[in-house]
Parts: sequence; C-alpha cells; structure tokens
Amino acid sequence: MEDRVLRKLFLGFIHIHILYHAAEHPVYGAWMVEELREHGYSISAGTLYPILHSMEQDGLLVRTNELVGGHIRKNYTTTEKGLVVLAEARQKAYELFKEIKE
Repeated sequence: MEDRVLRKLFLGFIHIHILYHAAEHPVYGAWMVEELREHGYSISAGTLYPILHSMEQDGLLVRTNELVGGHIRKNYTTTEKGLVVLAEARQKAYELFKEIKE
C-alpha cells in the first residue's frame, strides 16, 4: 500500500522534472531515464515513454524526430502550455516545501 501511494506522489514529481528539463533543452527517453535515476527515481523506459506520450497528448510537450546513428530519436520540448503548468507547479511545490521542511 505504501509503495503505491509513494509511486503516485513521485509520478507527479517526475512530470515536473520532465517539464523542467524539456524547458531547458530537448530531452529524449534514455537521457531522461538516466537523469531521473541520478535523482533517486527508479523508472524504466516502459514506464517513462507512456508518460512522455501522455504529456504530449495533453499539450505539455511537443515531439520532434531526429536521425541519430541511423535511428530516429524522439526529442521532447516543453510547450507554452507546459511552461504555464511548470510555473504553477513550481509555485505550489515551493509553498508545500516551505510548509513541510524540518
């Protein structure tokens, strides 16, 4: 039960993390998996790609394709709508962390 609750909470953090990095520069799945691992999130490509697709469908990310080493790399960048959501998420996170910090 605890794992499921924590997973739901961390999923929101992962969305914010993706929006943040995709606002800085285009990101792709393998890079994002490694970046999240560096921050303690254990997420597989099989979990990440549906998140990226969902965020794209919601208009938060836009995808471009790039030919790299004979393969198509799907790069994601934050949209204007995604930037608005990111700004609101930052504000809410800041308020929450201010309140709960020890």
